[in-house]
Amino acid sequence: MSSASNGKVKLTAEEGQMLAEAAMKGAGYAQDEARILAEHAMDAALSGYEYSGLPKLLNVVDDPHFKDDRRPITIVKDNGAAVLVDGGWENGMVAAYRASEIAIERADTNGLSIVCLGNTWMTGRSALYCEMIAKAGFVAMHTVSAPSWVAPFGGAARSLGTNPIAFGFPTSTDPLVIDMGTSAFMGTDLQFRERIGATLPEGVAIGPNGEPTINASEAKEGALLPFGGSTGGYKGFGLALAMDAIGALAGGIRPENTQTGYLFIAIKPDLFMPLEDYRREVSNRIKTIKATPRQPGITEIRIPGERSMHERAKRLKEGIEIERKIYDALQNLAAGNLNHGG
Repeated sequence: MSSASNGKVKLTAEEGQMLAEAAMKGAGYAQDEARILAEHAMDAALSGYEYSGLPKLLNVVDDPHFKDDRRPITIVKDNGAAVLVDGGWENGMVAAYRASEIAIERADTNGLSIVCLGNTWMTGRSALYCEMIAKAGFVAMHTVSAPSWVAPFGGAARSLGTNPIAFGFPTSTDPLVIDMGTSAFMGTDLQFRERIGATLPEGVAIGPNGEPTINASEAKEGALLPFGGSTGGYKGFGLALAMDAIGALAGGIRPENTQTGYLFIAIKPDLFMPLEDYRREVSNRIKTIKATPRQPGITEIRIPGERSMHERAKRLKEGIEIERKIYDALQNLAAGNLNHGG
């Protein structure tokens, strides 16, 4: 660990993982749970998403669900390829990891799998689960119906989640991973900016009075907006509503008046063609797309997820930087102080 010239703390990947694990163990998680939570946060940090990195772990202990009683994660309905999983109100980064493991196992046996997960919270970056499934050799799709953060198109109050949808595809090298939220701004980034006192971009949120705001605290009392802007926000709204409807598949096990639900689909390419042929097909499509003639001033056509892969390789060598305030708060958690001061 060292201090950076910008007042941040610089950590190697190993130091970041150790700090994150210690913080989660200090917060009361078992070793394996702490490892999964830490790996999730570090993957985001290494991929260049500071707000979904180590600061995310402070969101875990600040969330009202953190104080809920937790039960073991269990399969409550089993149809072989289709499985309904009760997350037991375990943190979502752990529950979704387990659901992804089940999706891989069932797809390997049945050729495809559909895993619906309920009764969990804060699943983190959807890209991680799709990459995990794709690395195992399966085509992946993951949808989220999240707690309300977002106003519908034309609405002045929140009623939808940020509701991301993500995909993962095996290739001849790193998986192709596409992960996008249906809101104009991510809830985790909003929490991060409020924590460090930063403002929001214009046009992504409204305050409690329904008026546009760039103040993160006002936006937390108001709502985020669907992606697409003032004239095209109906597209983000439509996708968010679709994710909400898919999440309703968990309605049989979740409490009344809640809207969360998570779906994982894994497809074995061998159902249609040999896996290596599929990898080659996708890789060739990517090469063709990247070779497309470029518009003036464009130096490279980037494939979704490509920047994150480059950032991860770079930061694994060079380390990451986090705000001093975040570092100190995680140290407090590691010492067992749940009032972490962050």
